[in-house]
Amino acid sequence: MIGGGGNAFIGPIHLKAALMEGEIELVCGCFSRTYDTSLATGRKWHLDESRIYADWQEMLRKEASLPDGERMDFVAIVTPNHMHYPQAALALELGFDVVVDKPMTWSLDEALRLQTLVQRTGRTLALTHVYAAYPALREMRSRIARGDLGTLRRVYVEYTQGWLSQRIELCGGNKAGWRTDPRTSGKGGCLGDIGVHAWHLSEYATGLKVTEVCAELSTFADGRPIDDDCAAFLHYEKGVKGILHATQIAVGEENDIRLRVFGEHGGLVWSQLEPNTLLLRHDDRPTEVLRIGNGYPWLAEETRARTRLPGGHPEGFIESFANIYRNFALTVRARMNGVEPDPLWLDFPTVDDGVRGMQFIETMVASANSDGKWTPWVYAPL
Repeated sequence: MIGGGGNAFIGPIHLKAALMEGEIELVCGCFSRTYDTSLATGRKWHLDESRIYADWQEMLRKEASLPDGERMDFVAIVTPNHMHYPQAALALELGFDVVVDKPMTWSLDEALRLQTLVQRTGRTLALTHVYAAYPALREMRSRIARGDLGTLRRVYVEYTQGWLSQRIELCGGNKAGWRTDPRTSGKGGCLGDIGVHAWHLSEYATGLKVTEVCAELSTFADGRPIDDDCAAFLHYEKGVKGILHATQIAVGEENDIRLRVFGEHGGLVWSQLEPNTLLLRHDDRPTEVLRIGNGYPWLAEETRARTRLPGGHPEGFIESFANIYRNFALTVRARMNGVEPDPLWLDFPTVDDGVRGMQFIETMVASANSDGKWTPWVYAPL
């Protein structure tokens, strides 16, 4: 692992998820730019001190020099956005597979170069768009694909937070600093941090790609150099239309992610605050409440493959990360053994999703910076 040391949030989440299925073990890491922090983190996770590194480049090169069966098989990259490309690129060049947090890179140019590198090396790259890995989202995707809602019409997706309603990045000691600095986050603040999750969730569930956007990016906290709120009208393939909203200044909101998809005969509704529940709307009878659990035979095969627990035991954020890591591990092991992976294992975001994510961010920024979207309301006295 690169990153995840000290008071990091997402690195320990990645580790817990990776270890959950017993398919993966942590063997080495460079967890911080500060060696003392890296060393303390590695000791906490019971690593041999010879495999706790002060420099990520040294780690990758030294691990590559070890014989098969001793060196690491892949690297998880959980650093700020501007470091994703150089770290992933070197790992791929040295023959390692990669898991990287989203957004995949700092810029679209970097994403395209990384895509070329994955194609050239033949390595496997997984991108942790975690929310699409909830079992309920897989069930939503399966039901939409088989036509349960009829022809799709409308998509509403939102991701609301409130933790950046004030400029807490000026106080230090929190995780807001690099997220609100364009030099480390890239072009999108709220957009790149959570807006891209909302976009990916909508494309994953519907199986449709966004073709046009009409976007507004806003900065509400005075002096913040990047957006902390974004909204957009979206046009998808096949004439489907959508609305996306993501914000980090909605005071009191706690990662409230909601997705609603409507077709000519029905609708499906999901909220992360109740992750094991889908609401199925009908045009001729009351709403159905669909629960997720591994004892329910009516769930799609793909949903059951993501589900560990009996109904009534919610599977949440870490389990969704674990679904990505498990499928990635099974895929990598199969390819190492010269075997074609089971199609069920290939259900994780790849470098291509990463490129689309960066295209989405840059298209939203371009739209927000353009003129001619708004028609003034001309006041006419009655």
